Amino acid sequence: MTAYYKHTDRPGFWLGFVDFFTAGFFFLFYMPQGLQEELEEIIGHKVMPYWQAYLWGIPDLFLYTLVWMADIAEELKAKAIELGIEGPYTSWRHMFGWNTLGLLLMGPAVATWRFFDTLNRIERELNRRESL
Repeated sequence: MTAYYKHTDRPGFWLGFVDFFTAGFFFLFYMPQGLQEELEEIIGHKVMPYWQAYLWGIPDLFLYTLVWMADIAEELKAKAIELGIEGPYTSWRHMFGWNTLGLLLMGPAVATWRFFDTLNRIERELNRRESL
């Protein structure tokens, strides 16, 4: 049986590294590649497209975009806990904290890495359950 989620090994560290140096611009191109749909399916509802959150974030130095991403991070944490996946997880606090207080320490890369690590583990678990 073929796995439902095919991108369970996204390179979170490298995505975070690129995200840090492009101030989120990179994800304008990465998100539409199926990631938005996967996130919506996993958390169980539609979310504003990343490009819209990014545009809304421009006037406030991307605070809107950060809160948008932190909200999704918190929902991924809840899904991981629901599936019985062991932490550490991404979370609202982790995403927001590393992107603000940890900004000078490459915090956005750390936050993005944890976000994709949690997402990858959720997708692997969902694939495992699908194959049973």
